Amino acid sequence: MTKTYTPPQESIERQWYIVDAADQRLGRLASEIAKVLRGKHKATFTPNVDTGDFVVVVNAEKVTVTGKKRHEKFYRRHSGRPGGMKSETFAQLQTRIPERIIEQAVKGMLPKNALGRKLFTKLKVYAGPDHPHQAQGPQPLTITTIPGGSQ
Repeated sequence: MTKTYTPPQESIERQWYIVDAADQRLGRLASEIAKVLRGKHKATFTPNVDTGDFVVVVNAEKVTVTGKKRHEKFYRRHSGRPGGMKSETFAQLQTRIPERIIEQAVKGMLPKNALGRKLFTKLKVYAGPDHPHQAQGPQPLTITTIPGGSQ
């Protein structure tokens, strides 16, 4: 009978990666980030253990989408009060809070449980090119998907 390998917590090595989101497609970028946060790129991946790495995303304001999604994709939130539904398009949210676009895309690709909430805390998103994580020595993470998209 085979048993699932569970790596001990002290043997899990945490890396810091930095991703430049300028001219990257939103969905393709988010799926690569979710894969690194989850730890699926490692040989010691275990589905129920946090084996992932930290990811710092810069230039979130320059992420792109294809087709008409810039004006037709809606982001909704609710205050919890009656009639408290607010919605805005991708373009409106990108001018107001560009970090939230990438955060919501990645969060939707993580598990919907306590592990997913823990993994989400290892994602750091910044609108511009500056970030306060230089001391961790983040390595550049190259996204090998197709860049760009129509405006």
